[in-house]
Amino acid sequence: MYFPLYLALKYLRPKRSVASAITCVSVLGVMLGVAAVLIVRGVMTGFGDMWEQKILDFKPHVSVTPAYGSVIPREEELVRELRTVPGVTCVTPQVHTRVMLSANGHVLAPVILGVDPENLLAAYSIGAPLAGTYDLEGDAIVLGRHVARQLGVWVGDEVTVYSPKTLASRDEVFLPVKWRVSGVFASGQYEYDSGYVVASLFNVRELLGMERGVYAVQLKTDCPTVHARFASVLAGVRAACANAATHARAAGRPFPTLRAATWQDNDSELFNALAVEKNMTAILLSLISIVALFCVMNTLLILGVQKTAEVGLLRSLGFSRFKIMLVFMIHGLIQCTAGIALGLLASWAVLSNLQSIVNFLGGLGLQVFPEAVYGLSEIPHRIVASDVLWTVASVFVFGLLASWIPAMIAAGKDPVKALNE
Repeated sequence: MYFPLYLALKYLRPKRSVASAITCVSVLGVMLGVAAVLIVRGVMTGFGDMWEQKILDFKPHVSVTPAYGSVIPREEELVRELRTVPGVTCVTPQVHTRVMLSANGHVLAPVILGVDPENLLAAYSIGAPLAGTYDLEGDAIVLGRHVARQLGVWVGDEVTVYSPKTLASRDEVFLPVKWRVSGVFASGQYEYDSGYVVASLFNVRELLGMERGVYAVQLKTDCPTVHARFASVLAGVRAACANAATHARAAGRPFPTLRAATWQDNDSELFNALAVEKNMTAILLSLISIVALFCVMNTLLILGVQKTAEVGLLRSLGFSRFKIMLVFMIHGLIQCTAGIALGLLASWAVLSNLQSIVNFLGGLGLQVFPEAVYGLSEIPHRIVASDVLWTVASVFVFGLLASWIPAMIAAGKDPVKALNE
């Protein structure tokens, strides 16, 4: 065995001394630092993944809206053109606005989505109904589960719907209407379950006093997260919008200038904030590892004092300063390696049982993940290989620096003076 490695392993043997206790504390400190960074980065990555998935399920991948004004007057030609674009799986004309709902003395102001009943499940991946059905025929309305809970209604009950035109129009009076709750959905994200309701396109147009036209045409694609493919689909969508405008104007019909906004455009602030928060949190938690590596340095400094006579003897026998440095650096890197290995195991154990831990803490009255705050029904997580490599590499680099200083001090001692101490 290489002698510096042999000597480093010999110094690591527990001897019930202060140095041995500090060595154990150093290894535990590195373990906690690595585990904390990986757990937080895994949870933040999971947040991004789940929010992205919920957005892609509920919201359109591409939204075609008027660049100026608020209504696309004749959407039929545009819808036909958009359905011919390769990669587009669903095209849904939509009218959406905020309305006031009233029931049992409770009042809410969610956003109502007016859609074609046949396209509801294709346009909004909200899963099976929590109760009732997604039947939008007649005077029917589908509520998010938190909307239903806050209004105190369920399937078969009636809600009173007030049109926003009641406040906006002075020349006409729009009387409130009563619609029957046909179903309740649960998307798994608090923002959608508490802020949206769905009705037929015909009913919402009538509620707003619109004879025809839509506010937007919403598209779903088969490749929202594949950048190159999605860019090609987006180019096709914009070409289809231009064709529809050309045909309409050639027929002497006015047609607005359209813009196509992607899901990244509409929710860019959320993902940018999440990325910044993830990086800043990881940097702050890395300080735990740095503090632990100071413990590694202290361990080596104490070891250097304890082994002063041995270092002097080795130097007098002809061992070079480089080999003495290697002994201490290997000693420090072994501590770091042990801490990293334990940290990887600890992070895997915590993340594998994360939801159970959160539920247990919730049973004790500690709400560490309230749905109303985070907007998700369960805590997500995903470990990325690059995060693991970045964490391990940074600990090794700082561990190398933490070991180098005590190694230099030990190797720089005068052999004669060291033997006399």
